[in-house]
Amino acid sequence: MTMRLQRYLALCGIASRRKCEELITRGRVIVNGVTIVQIGTCVTPEEDRVLVDGREITPPKRFVYYALNKPAGYVVTMSDSHGTPTVMSLLQDVRERVFPVGRLDMDTEGLLLLTNDGEIANRLMHPRYHLEKEYIVAVRHELNEHNLNWLRKGIELEGKVTQPARIRLIKKNRDCIYYKMVIHEGRKRQIREMFKAAGHPVLSLKRIAIGPVRLGILSTGRYRSLSGAEVKILRKAIGLVGERRIENKEGRENYERRGIGGVRNK
Repeated sequence: MTMRLQRYLALCGIASRRKCEELITRGRVIVNGVTIVQIGTCVTPEEDRVLVDGREITPPKRFVYYALNKPAGYVVTMSDSHGTPTVMSLLQDVRERVFPVGRLDMDTEGLLLLTNDGEIANRLMHPRYHLEKEYIVAVRHELNEHNLNWLRKGIELEGKVTQPARIRLIKKNRDCIYYKMVIHEGRKRQIREMFKAAGHPVLSLKRIAIGPVRLGILSTGRYRSLSGAEVKILRKAIGLVGERRIENKEGRENYERRGIGGVRNK
């Protein structure tokens, strides 16, 4: 089956289709020994040899999907030259080359998806398909109704108004006030900046859901494979039809792994 070169690169997890088009037009992609600069070029994955920056690109033999409960203090990158621990160091017994979908700030905890499925990753990160993301936000003092309504309707950050959000108080104690907040966007440090603008700096922030996928009882620093049902409903939520082969078959879907130290628990 033939397909557009940029789509093939995206399916292999190289980058979004738009970024892959840039790679092509810059002459960084070679097909069967020929440098390609035309966007309309098609390839047959089973027959053609594709290189990006001199490295041969092949699609994964099977697609895998993981949910990680990211601890604070870890950066969401494949590697870090400054010695800061990355989330990849938590996936010690994952055989496939997976990559994080989207990002969480270093100080933010919670649900992070990782996969080797470029198609689903690129859709999840594309503004057109932004799913609801649910967070638990801790602040020092309770917000008044004016500030709550302000956050719900959208506030201006760096010259652009945030999309409407849902927010409600869920818990009070002597030291903190906890809110549940749901947003559609993924702008850098968005929730922290929104609360800061309202005069309530965030003490802690944890993401507990991305669309239909929920963090649940997954412990900090641990990860698990998404179930077949989760992958199916996630693909449907971002407009993808059909199914992917999943590594973990019936009976292995609910493994929970400890990223720190590499200990596996059932």
